[in-house]
Amino acid sequence: MITSPLGTYRPGTTVLHRIPAGPKLGLLAAYGIVTVLVSGAWSAVGFLALSMLLVAVAGLPVRPVLRALRPLLLVIVLVAAFQVWQRGWPTAIHVIGDLLALVIAALVFTGTTRVDAMLDAIVRGLRPARRIGVNPEKIALAFSLMIGAIPGVLAIAQETRAAAKARGLERSPRALVVPMAIRTVAQAYETGAALHARGIGDD
Repeated sequence: MITSPLGTYRPGTTVLHRIPAGPKLGLLAAYGIVTVLVSGAWSAVGFLALSMLLVAVAGLPVRPVLRALRPLLLVIVLVAAFQVWQRGWPTAIHVIGDLLALVIAALVFTGTTRVDAMLDAIVRGLRPARRIGVNPEKIALAFSLMIGAIPGVLAIAQETRAAAKARGLERSPRALVVPMAIRTVAQAYETGAALHARGIGDD
């Protein structure tokens, strides 16, 4: 089963569902800034607890949220090992705690916000930037393509891993990385060709 960390909107009537996408995106950004500014292992644990509280407030099932963190497991292990080696356990807990808190908060945002509402908020928020040549519709389109591509890339990773395992090569980085990179680039090329065929991006 593929579990994507993005694009998993769950309809609901909680207070987090009722907050409009624009202000909610601003709150998420502010939350990210605060977690960066406030340092310390205990603060990271507090932010992590707050993010899990948001999961409960949003009425999201905990198990799928935790499953969505699986793709980050390797990154978490590598970052934690590096921080322990360089700066010790307190810094490692601070960095990993903040990272998990922000990812879970982002999951709450995507779990309580429809994708079309996100895109409308992005277009509205970037509208003043038209004066300096920014095209909000194109940025919103790129955002939607990014969200749509994540499940596809995860599916390719899982299929590549299964194929390598069937050939007894599950421990070979080359058997995993090369086919995945080729298929991911091919998928991106097909998406670009489909957009070009519809005249998107020609101007």
